[in-house]
Amino acid sequence: MLFNLSYTTLNFLAFVFVTMFVYFLFPVKKYKWTVLLAASIFFYAVVGYKLAYFILFTSLSTYLIALWIERVSLNSKKLLKEKKKDWDREQKKNFKNKIKTQKRLIMALCLVLNFGILAFLKYYNFFAGSLNDVLGGFGISFSAPTLNLILPLGISFYTFQSMGYIVDVYREKTEAQKNPFKLLLFVSFFPQIIQGPISIYDQLAKQLFEPHDFDFGRMKHGMELIVWGFFKKLIIADRAYILIGAVEKNYANYSGTTLTFTILLYAIQLYADFSGGIDISRGVAQIFGIDMIDNFKRPYFSRSINEYWRRWHISLGGWMKNYVFYPIAMSNVFINASKKMKGTRFGKTAAGAHIAKVLPTSVASLIVFLIVGVWHGADWKYVAFGVWNGVIIMLSIIMQPLFDGAVDKLKISRKNPVFIGFQIFRTLLVILVGYVFDVAPSFGQGMRTIGLFFTGQNFATGFAEITKLGLGWRDYLILLLASTVVLVASIIQERHPDTTIRAMLDKKSYVFRFIVLYIAVMSIVVFGVYGSGYNAADFVYMQF
Repeated sequence: MLFNLSYTTLNFLAFVFVTMFVYFLFPVKKYKWTVLLAASIFFYAVVGYKLAYFILFTSLSTYLIALWIERVSLNSKKLLKEKKKDWDREQKKNFKNKIKTQKRLIMALCLVLNFGILAFLKYYNFFAGSLNDVLGGFGISFSAPTLNLILPLGISFYTFQSMGYIVDVYREKTEAQKNPFKLLLFVSFFPQIIQGPISIYDQLAKQLFEPHDFDFGRMKHGMELIVWGFFKKLIIADRAYILIGAVEKNYANYSGTTLTFTILLYAIQLYADFSGGIDISRGVAQIFGIDMIDNFKRPYFSRSINEYWRRWHISLGGWMKNYVFYPIAMSNVFINASKKMKGTRFGKTAAGAHIAKVLPTSVASLIVFLIVGVWHGADWKYVAFGVWNGVIIMLSIIMQPLFDGAVDKLKISRKNPVFIGFQIFRTLLVILVGYVFDVAPSFGQGMRTIGLFFTGQNFATGFAEITKLGLGWRDYLILLLASTVVLVASIIQERHPDTTIRAMLDKKSYVFRFIVLYIAVMSIVVFGVYGSGYNAADFVYMQF
């Protein structure tokens, strides 16, 4: 790295402001997008230049194959029009099926190429190690070599985003981009390259290519969102990581109480880290007049695990729903299996009819979350993370009539605050069990940790261990106060989902707004974890 351009550095802020001045002063409005492209290329060249050829390959292959798919589609429509009077219905149907198969094969080529690169770089060593373990268990001496592989910056995010575009071109929802440099901008747009969000082409591309005039209100809102992201990242996430990182280095030697506390703190740290980073990304984009999709909607207020995943990492969930869940759930295999089950003796019962109805949805959900787990990392603990969430969601879909029936029989109002609180608490427990597999160094240690939740609680031992993990009482007080600020802001936003805190601030007096922003900025300056001798923790989702 030529110099540090991490999101939480003054270098990055200077880079954003220089780009902003050049962008808004650029004389030819039609080509303002080239400033964003140049900035994105510069950013990637500085941060990940050694492996930049991977993102260039993805951009070029996606560009060419999208054009290929569109050309096949246009030529087939032209031929159909010419043969309208010569071909009968059966000939037209056969021709359309042939073209559909051809387009699908072309699309598959792009998917295999790009997902293949991602899979090889991210999962080769994992599968090689697993294969060696299996073969060793059978006494076979063969050993697959491990390779020194490095993941290019943002490869999971830009690969998913590019492949979403290719699928949309195949589905004819999106026209293929004719300008390769514009597509490169969509793939590499610098505010989102580190950790997303994973954008849809039709939602983001038009905004990137349109010329935007300077808007003080948008710049102000963007800066406020950046400050809020800094607040969560530097004051909460990086401070909490001091303890979490210390535990991870010697994980197996800590008591159940310490590990329980670590998982609870990780829930705060992960949310502050990931949502803080996304706030910075969205804030930077907003300065340029670009609205990226929101990736969070207060997920810890969710009343079910299904709702949690609709509120957490929304862009990944949306991608999985559009490009994995629906194709699986609506496939002939699952539709036919559902119909066959309905025709059985069991399928004619109330329970059987319900299971037959939700079979495609529940199984597709399990498959999706298995993929989500593997996407998070190349380790069996991430497979367990995906399976845990997938099984819980599958069971909740299947068992929903029983849950609803029990609530009705007990005459519990679904609007009862106590009942809502119970649902939120229950969901948080399920989430925390999943987080165990994020923090634990291995699947085995994760299972051990879950066992220690019930058998390894020793508060005296835990307190003695926690006090030696790098955080003093002042740090815990800062974490408590800062987390309370985030909680209060979340409650306000939950009660007013149709607006934002920034819009609410706009309605207050200038003095009040100045005081709030001054306190926020000074809190970051005074209480943020940064400075000489300290390397801020990488954003958690960079590793994914």
